[in-house]
Amino acid sequence: MIILDDGMYSLVPVTKEMLKDLMLVAQVNCFELCDILRLKLTTYSESINAHIMHDGSGDFYGCICR
Repeated sequence: MIILDDGMYSLVPVTKEMLKDLMLVAQVNCFELCDILRLKLTTYSESINAHIMHDGSGDFYGCICR
C-alpha cells in the first residue's frame, strides 16, 4: 500500500495481520484486494477528498501490485 503522510509517500507491505478479519470466498486480484483494504482500513473525508487511515498513519494513496 502507498500511504501519504505529511508530504512523504511510504510503502507499507500488506501483512496477514491486516487480512485476519477478512473472509474471501473467491480469488481476488491485487487491485481488488487494494479496494478491499481501502474499505477496511480507511474512512473517506469529503472535506479534504482523501481516504484517511484509521490508525492515523496518513492518507491511503493506493497500491503497487507485482
